[in-house]
Amino acid sequence: MRRDLARQFLYDMLLARRFELRAAEEYAQGNIAGFLHLYPGEEAVAVGSLRAADPGDYVVSTYREHVHALVRGTPLGSVMAELFGRTGGCSGGYGGSMHLFDVERRFLGGYAIVGETFPVAAGVGYWLAMNGEPDVVLCYFGDGAVNQGTFHETLNMVALWDLPVVFLCENNHYQIGTEVHRHSAVSHVHRRTGGYGIEAHWVDGMDVRAVHEATRDALRHVREGNGPVLLECETYRYRGHSMADPAAYRSALEVNELRARDPLLTFREWAEGEGWVSATESAELDQAAERAVEEAVAFAAESPPPRDLHAGVHVRPLDLYGGRP
Repeated sequence: MRRDLARQFLYDMLLARRFELRAAEEYAQGNIAGFLHLYPGEEAVAVGSLRAADPGDYVVSTYREHVHALVRGTPLGSVMAELFGRTGGCSGGYGGSMHLFDVERRFLGGYAIVGETFPVAAGVGYWLAMNGEPDVVLCYFGDGAVNQGTFHETLNMVALWDLPVVFLCENNHYQIGTEVHRHSAVSHVHRRTGGYGIEAHWVDGMDVRAVHEATRDALRHVREGNGPVLLECETYRYRGHSMADPAAYRSALEVNELRARDPLLTFREWAEGEGWVSATESAELDQAAERAVEEAVAFAAESPPPRDLHAGVHVRPLDLYGGRP
């Protein structure tokens, strides 16, 4: 572990946590409409994996993608403005929370349809292979997507053609409110690749260092022409599936047990204990993250709403997303 990388991991996770908690507040105040799927508890997956990727690699994510975009480098204000449905957003205010897009950073979107990431990743991987490009596609999905036909069709295709794709399953145990062992005959997602000959590994998704190392090895494997890889990152979300979900299907005991393994707090404690980051530096990073989020909210609030392309009139975010779920 390098000192600069330890600081980066800590800042990324602090920023992610503060951004998502503030997004929840803004939603409650009516500044964010539509669906809002938050990431607290899963930060180690996005931070660890994306800090292992090269700038030229492509990223395809799901509807729980705010943190992926932030770690990839999309400006905070641009992400928050998109959540607000404003023109300063990375999708011009027309995508909202589930459809962030940043072509400059090769972030090819969040997708609202479960399992939609797979064919997109395969298409990009096919283009890379056809053109002899050295880049790789990082394809994120949840455990609930592995029962979709697109998952199996895509695994077969990328294995058959040796396409440069790293699949990252963010297994947070629940498909909305259904626990993984109740919706999957094979609840260990990494074992599902056996029928396609794809190398796959289980990773502790609550440990940013473990995710980073596993992703780095997977990317090396793919770049060397050895075919695609799947990583099952077992993690946990502390909030409901979306802001509309009270998560009553989980016991307080279960949530508290997983909160004891909070990836942000455990890494912070480890980094300070090992001397990679001092307590003072840690506090300063947290303060910097708080300021950055405040500035992002101010930028979003000041950004105007988009105009209807046909009528030339302003469109309210609530109209854009069909109201609050």
